Amino acid sequence: MIVNNPKFEISAVKPAQYPKNNLPEIVLVGKSNVGKSSFINTMINRKKLARTSSEPGKTRQINFYNIDNKFYFVDLPGYGYSKMSKKEQEQVGKFIEEYLFNREQISLIIFLVDIRHSPTENDKLMYDYVIRSGLPCVILANKADKIAITKVDNTTKQLQKILNPIGDIPTFPFSAERKIYCEDVWNEIKKYI
Repeated sequence: MIVNNPKFEISAVKPAQYPKNNLPEIVLVGKSNVGKSSFINTMINRKKLARTSSEPGKTRQINFYNIDNKFYFVDLPGYGYSKMSKKEQEQVGKFIEEYLFNREQISLIIFLVDIRHSPTENDKLMYDYVIRSGLPCVILANKADKIAITKVDNTTKQLQKILNPIGDIPTFPFSAERKIYCEDVWNEIKKYI
């Protein structure tokens, strides 16, 4: 998919701040530093639309990226970041929950995990949370460039078996560095926009 005019639209922490135009929303969920912002930049072929950081926990609000007035990529704050105070974690958790369970424009959730590691307890909790929302979901095994290319397919299948043993949720490898998996992910996204 060719993206011509993506733009950052708004950071929100409450429904009154969400965009009002009813475009479909593709929501990115994953632990801190799993590569949600890099995913956005790679998919739209831009270097710095979504700000990336090597420091986890940078995203503390829900960020809406308008993609050619066709849909939004919505970047949720990462979970599992220990330097956030308990109060901050609670606040972030509340507005994420409010968004996920009440926002009618959500068309697809993209759940990112790190291909190099077995899913953490936090990953499993968030995955269950996403499943309970009843929304369509795909799993992305991100950072596929960090392992041997010959191991990518098997490792992706193993991650799917752990998170989604019945295998009813599409699971794809992804790499912001290699950019070779973008087309598969775009094909999946197009089903929901």
